[in-house]
Amino acid sequence: MADVDAKTLDALNAGTIESATLAELLCVDFAALLRTLSPKAAKLVPATLAGGEGGLGITKRMEMVARALIDTHGHDAIDMCIAHTSDSVRGWACYTIGHIDGLSLKQRLALIKPLADDPNSGVREWAWIGLRPRIAAELDRSLDLLLPWTASKSPNIRRYASEITRPRGVWCVHLDTLKRNPAPGLPILQPLNADPTKYVQDSVANWLNDASKSNPEWVKKVCAAWLKESPTRQTERICRRAMRTIAP
Repeated sequence: MADVDAKTLDALNAGTIESATLAELLCVDFAALLRTLSPKAAKLVPATLAGGEGGLGITKRMEMVARALIDTHGHDAIDMCIAHTSDSVRGWACYTIGHIDGLSLKQRLALIKPLADDPNSGVREWAWIGLRPRIAAELDRSLDLLLPWTASKSPNIRRYASEITRPRGVWCVHLDTLKRNPAPGLPILQPLNADPTKYVQDSVANWLNDASKSNPEWVKKVCAAWLKESPTRQTERICRRAMRTIAP
């Protein structure tokens, strides 16, 4: 983070450019950026929300800003953020969609979909992390609604269906139901078991690897069935990565 030059940091904090690296993303002062978007909402957060040693983690900062935007602008906060130049602000849109009251799960997924397909990989991560608590709260409904996403022409959308339903995942709450019994997630994974895109393959493999930490035999059976019905290099790659922590 110390390597981010002052000119770049000023532009990031002004919201005129996107972050190009993780270091740039982590060093953005969200309070300064929020003041450019909504001075009124900025009054509801600390004077500085920069990353770095001793500061709040980025997910906590994202949530804090989203709540300030919701308290100040209500549902209009989504429109303020969803197409902004700054990837951080579009990330706030993801958290706003996840945290705001008065929306059904179907409505939240419809709003998050363009962000799940955002050109910026960081925004695509916020799109599932920001909505993850809602998925956990309505898991069965989520699996039903996400199933058609696995047939999307966009690999980003196909990957989203897998990534947001991972039993464990990173920077997010775990889906304890799927940790105990991953079988209900299989309809999401099955259409992706020979996906041509590594971005999707990695997510499916990581989903199964998550499951293998609690249910290794189930993962072995799934992979054995997939390799038999789809003896492709794509399926082989998924299964190899899926069983990386349980294979002898």
